[in-house]
Amino acid sequence: MMKVKAKFKKCRKYRSRIFEKCLSPKYVLSEQRKTANQGFQRRKMITDFGKQLMEKQKLKFSYGLKEKQLKKYILNAIDSKDETFSEIYKNLETRLDNIIYKTGLAKSRAMARQMVSHGHFTLNGRKFNIPSYNVKVGDEIGIREGSSDRSFFQNLDKKDLAKLPK
Repeated sequence: MMKVKAKFKKCRKYRSRIFEKCLSPKYVLSEQRKTANQGFQRRKMITDFGKQLMEKQKLKFSYGLKEKQLKKYILNAIDSKDETFSEIYKNLETRLDNIIYKTGLAKSRAMARQMVSHGHFTLNGRKFNIPSYNVKVGDEIGIREGSSDRSFFQNLDKKDLAKLPK
């Protein structure tokens, strides 16, 4: 996984809340302090290439991908018969770590990725630790029996577990 440091700076640079920390009150306070100290400053005009690069970087940081992984997703989407952008997002959204995040079992994608790579989940009854695996329709995801006593699984209800795709 790519190391992401200075998350507040990245949130400011890309003008979006791509990380969990960017939703915190601490981030809002840092934004207010930064704008109060600087006053009114005009931003530089961004070229078309700059906008494309910014969107690519946002995608990379929000899903926690390295450049090589993203390139593979893009090349596969270009080769497919479907629309390229929808195919890229379809492939990114069906990753195992993203599904764990979307179901609410993890607070962030990075946490979901770590939980999967530590082997806390099963896929079709077998222990699975590959976060980039593309889950297919019909695959059953569950919590491994040895991991069910972990602190982050303690406060789960039956309805939380029912959210997992089957």
